[in-house]
Amino acid sequence: MDIRLASVTGRWIVLTTVLGSSMALLDSTVVNVALPHIGEDLDADLAELQWTVNAYMVTLAGLILLGGALGDRYGRRRVFVVGVLWFAVASLACGLAPNAHVLIAARALQGIGGALLTPGSLALIQASFHRDDRARAVGLWSGFGGVGAAAGPFLGGWLVDGPGWRWIFLLNVPLAALCVPVALRHVPESRDPAAHGRFDVLGAVLGALSLALVTYALIDGSWWSGVVGVLTGAAFIRLERRRKNAMLPVSIFRSRLFTAVNLVTVCVYAGFSGFFFLTALQLQVVSGYSALAAGTALLPTTVLMLLLSARSGQLGERIGPRIPLTVGPLLSAAGMLLMLRVGADASYPADVLPALLVLGLGMVTLVAPLTATVLASVDTARAGIASGVNNAAARAAGLLAVAALPMLAGMGPEAYRMPDRFAAAFARAMPLCALILVVGAVLAWAMVRRPADWHCPATCKVHCGVGAPPLEPRRGREPRRGREPGRPGTPEAPGEPSDGPSG
Repeated sequence: MDIRLASVTGRWIVLTTVLGSSMALLDSTVVNVALPHIGEDLDADLAELQWTVNAYMVTLAGLILLGGALGDRYGRRRVFVVGVLWFAVASLACGLAPNAHVLIAARALQGIGGALLTPGSLALIQASFHRDDRARAVGLWSGFGGVGAAAGPFLGGWLVDGPGWRWIFLLNVPLAALCVPVALRHVPESRDPAAHGRFDVLGAVLGALSLALVTYALIDGSWWSGVVGVLTGAAFIRLERRRKNAMLPVSIFRSRLFTAVNLVTVCVYAGFSGFFFLTALQLQVVSGYSALAAGTALLPTTVLMLLLSARSGQLGERIGPRIPLTVGPLLSAAGMLLMLRVGADASYPADVLPALLVLGLGMVTLVAPLTATVLASVDTARAGIASGVNNAAARAAGLLAVAALPMLAGMGPEAYRMPDRFAAAFARAMPLCALILVVGAVLAWAMVRRPADWHCPATCKVHCGVGAPPLEPRRGREPRRGREPGRPGTPEAPGEPSDGPSG
């Protein structure tokens, strides 16, 4: 389509896609800040708080690839609108939850809505605008989304301390009430005419079920659940290797660089997710911060990413990905070790802020080069699916880290109600998070090399989401049969992405 960004319709499209994606992005950043209040109000133990985070991540990570394929086939606007409505209804259920079990179930439903709307928001941008305006439209979409992500912890803290934690979920209802009518009235429908065949629903279910079972084993210490989860994961991989319409085409991992950069992704986002989950609790339980103060305290990391991601991408284009993907995790690990100074009488300027600034600089250094390397490591036609796999891998790593770290650090079910015990466990957990990042740095130095066609896409130049790398739409047709998946294909004209779906 050829809608211009300066037109009224173009501005409405940007608004509705920003609103939709911001719902999911805000929800993933503000829940950590609300956890102590949720636990107190619903009389939840630490395991139930872990599930409050992870129930959402299980369904989102397991279904996000399927969500992009559904929009490709049935209409990007239609699937996006369904995702927004689904997310809003699930958010309402979260806000009205009478107990922790209902909240956890509603959070799992939220993740399904997020898997439908998250890839659809960028796909609508790419499919609707004139090719001369697409890069600017993506920049606006990323920029406004970045501002929303940066404001998320502050807004969440204000809501928790003011109207109450339920409003971090209930706020999504009026946002959806604005987003859906605008989408239906102003956003044109689009599909991929080449999309055909059956959907890999069984693969999506097996993938999500495997994550859920392994997560359950890590949180509740159920060995049988872990065994069944691993066997289910093996069945998932076997299925994906045999299916022509696989949700996760295993052949994409024939690219050694793609495999290497995804291993780095797993390490760094496991470390990040564990850090932010535990730090939001540490600041409130041990240091005595209010929810608003804790949310505000975490702002430097997202603000640094918002302001400096573009420069990081430019630097990576000059020196290649190997150094940024090595130095970035090491800087972030140093920031996590600096958090060991944060205790009961922590000073924000002297103790908390330096740690978050060092961590944020590490994140800025690595995120844009990581995304660019993922996209350059596979055939151009597979850029969308590669980005989706990388995004899902980061989310899966995050949920497993949130499940495993409290167990590894020796946190009991009531630890977050006992400041001394939580502080001791936090002191054991931060070196573990740092160690995971050091492993990522070693992998990057040993395995990552500069690919032939390497540049930083618009989606990662204004990016500050701390939970997963940015998504990128598909940029071309599927490669012909027999082509080497790890080999760069013939690129399209610069700045001319196709109307493919988001990863």
